[in-house]
Amino acid sequence: MAQVDFHERQLTLKLVYFGPPLSGKTSNLRALHARVDAAGRGRLMTLDTKDDRTLFFDLLPIFFRTSALSFRIKVYTVPGQPMHEATRRVVLAGADGVVFVADSSPAQVIANRESWEGMQRLLSELGPMPAIVQYNKRDLPDAVDLASCDRFERPERRIYPASAMTGEGVLATFFGALAASWDHLDASMRLAQNFGLGRDAFLQAVCAHVGGDERDILTA
Repeated sequence: MAQVDFHERQLTLKLVYFGPPLSGKTSNLRALHARVDAAGRGRLMTLDTKDDRTLFFDLLPIFFRTSALSFRIKVYTVPGQPMHEATRRVVLAGADGVVFVADSSPAQVIANRESWEGMQRLLSELGPMPAIVQYNKRDLPDAVDLASCDRFERPERRIYPASAMTGEGVLATFFGALAASWDHLDASMRLAQNFGLGRDAFLQAVCAHVGGDERDILTA
């Protein structure tokens, strides 16, 4: 759950990037890290195995202040390998929103589904939190057609296409996760009412901080 201090006007959000091994979770964080001014970001911490798979987790802290509020956004990834189930549960606990990073390779359809079902099992234990879906690696020549991709039990589910290695779609996904998290928290904690800052103004403040294009948040 978000850390909220209405008296000090501070809000800390936690986002977690979840998905099968090598789907591009860490690449998303690296692309985000490159966009944020050094004065407003912490160190990108990673712990990788020799085959470049995340062993524990990555953490990218983003922090900034507006006239209405001070923000801290903690962005994590979790290891995709099934053997690290306990680690994924610990990192996912207390998240305000989840980005499920699916792999666009046709060979990874089953891995995507297994990882999604594993995530759902954890969320059933940890409690409800909003989750959005990114299909990464859209630059693959044989990338699965988005019109026929797995939408995980919701045919109307919005899909965020991305190529994290080039940065394409990374910010749109990030803003989509923030918007979903804000809406979820606002319903129970009345963030807009207590902070005097609406969802759109919040997203625009983050957009300005990370040097994004406002087009990235228009449909968040």
